[in-house]
Amino acid sequence: MTAATDQDHTEHPERPEHPERPEHPERPEHPERPERSDHDAEGSPRGDVSPWDDGLIARRVNGSTGEEQYRVTEPRASTPQKVTPLTYGPQLGSRLDALRELVGQSRARLDNRTLAQAGRVLDEAAARRGLSGQHTVVALAGATGSGKSQLFNALAGVPISETGVRRPTTAAPIACSWSDGAASLIERLGIPPRLRRRPLQATADADERLRGLVLVDLPDHDSAAVQHREQVDRVLGLVDAVIWVVDPEKYADAMLHERYLRPMAAHAEVMFVVLNQIDRLPGDAAEQVLDDLRRLLDEDGIVLGEYGEPGTAVLALSALTGDGVGELREALGRFVAERGAPARRISADVDIAAARLRPVYATRRRTGLSEEAREEFSDRLADAVGATAAGEAAERAWLRNANRACGTPWLRLWRWCQERGEPSTGRVALRGQTDEEVTARQRVEQAVRTVADRASAGLPVPWAQAVREAAVRGSQGLPEALDELAVRAGLPPGRPPRPGWWPVAVFAQVSMTALQFVGGLWLLGQIIGVMAPNLGVPVLLMVIGIVGGPLIEWSCRMAARGPARRYGLEAERRLREAAAGCGRARVLDPVAAELLRYREVREQYGRVVGVGTGGS
Repeated sequence: MTAATDQDHTEHPERPEHPERPEHPERPEHPERPERSDHDAEGSPRGDVSPWDDGLIARRVNGSTGEEQYRVTEPRASTPQKVTPLTYGPQLGSRLDALRELVGQSRARLDNRTLAQAGRVLDEAAARRGLSGQHTVVALAGATGSGKSQLFNALAGVPISETGVRRPTTAAPIACSWSDGAASLIERLGIPPRLRRRPLQATADADERLRGLVLVDLPDHDSAAVQHREQVDRVLGLVDAVIWVVDPEKYADAMLHERYLRPMAAHAEVMFVVLNQIDRLPGDAAEQVLDDLRRLLDEDGIVLGEYGEPGTAVLALSALTGDGVGELREALGRFVAERGAPARRISADVDIAAARLRPVYATRRRTGLSEEAREEFSDRLADAVGATAAGEAAERAWLRNANRACGTPWLRLWRWCQERGEPSTGRVALRGQTDEEVTARQRVEQAVRTVADRASAGLPVPWAQAVREAAVRGSQGLPEALDELAVRAGLPPGRPPRPGWWPVAVFAQVSMTALQFVGGLWLLGQIIGVMAPNLGVPVLLMVIGIVGGPLIEWSCRMAARGPARRYGLEAERRLREAAAGCGRARVLDPVAAELLRYREVREQYGRVVGVGTGGS
């Protein structure tokens, strides 16, 4: 409490309320006091005054005396205090930054429902960071009849929360703060000023260790009223810590364990579990119930803070007799003095969000495209475009060109006549162009499916789907593009290159033909009597030309095999490279981009969970 508040308590002692006078929290009780302007027309606290109400408290039903009012002192509006905002440590700050980057990078691949919890954690972390770091908001939660409101009053030292036999008793959250500066925290919980309280001055002075505590009494989590349960769920997502109050009858309630304790197992360090009403248990029954409660919490996966280790504190007390309340107050004092509950709560929220996101980021298998898979995809595209056949065709074309250039004229004439005499159809059994196109398209589609399956193997479902979709998008128009490449890159531009011996072979073949002509003309001249008879020389010339021509042709054909083979392989290589480049640009690169994006978010996820890599 501040000095101004202490002075106010001294100058204005407690005054009994008048039951016959209606309650007007916003109306001044004494005419001589100036009218207060702590609230606006709608009853909300102004930013420059204290947000606390006029001190009127809830009434407790008493069957014998009727309605009795309890008194608390009313603090005057004091000078606004400087609120020190909450600061996160480097590790938690780094995890939050990584989670924010992870959500941003994943929005195009994951649906909003998957990222909803991570987004809420970021929003709550940012909102809590801007509020007081000197206060710890602790909620008292429990089932109907567990005595949490009675424990709330025992800790505050004054009957603030209504208790009684009527169920449910607590209809709305009530907040009690042990120090100033917590107004924004309580406003974040949606608690109106009329439900904000302060402990008695004597209690606050005695519990100086609780300075900074904001205690919130929640409605029953098993209330028959739906709006009560909704308020419990809402406030539990905003407070820094929770005290679960259970009684000997309902401590094993399945609803408590399955709906609240088990899902909040990661928040073990910011939870207390209190077994209330031990005064109803005879002998050592309280210890037996406490041991069974610890066993159930262990089955829920909640780490128990035993032997000085961090975890959930389990206590037994009686709010009615006060037995064990002091121990809880001491534990709360140490807990609040650490000022670490808000950061631990946010860290646990990040852990839960990361655990739920694990199936869409983490994988135990090595992912990606191997070089073997890439080469196989390129080979499939080359087969679809007919690279091997194109190379063989180029080799045959080079050989034909060599035969035409180096062959005998009589053989070329005979082949020309033979080609002219054969029908133009039926010479070579070829499939129709339509069948070839269908087969090529099927090969391309099969190649794309295979590489997509290999690239997506082992990936989480959303990223595997993104990889397959990228491959399918890239395959659109791929067969047509490959056909154009086959036309452009099937044969090298220009005339095929000729080896150095080609002109010599052509000259020798021309010489052999010339010898045949010279020998023939010489014989003809002797026959008609123009030249002297001499059969030896012209016959020898003709024999040399007739034998030498085919011999030169055969020699050239043998010599042309090597260059023709290299020429065909070069044509096949160019077509394969062109097909591989087209497939890489249209399919492999988009798939690799998706895999790279997944590796980036996986590494980011690793930073969220606090490890170096987001793998297994």
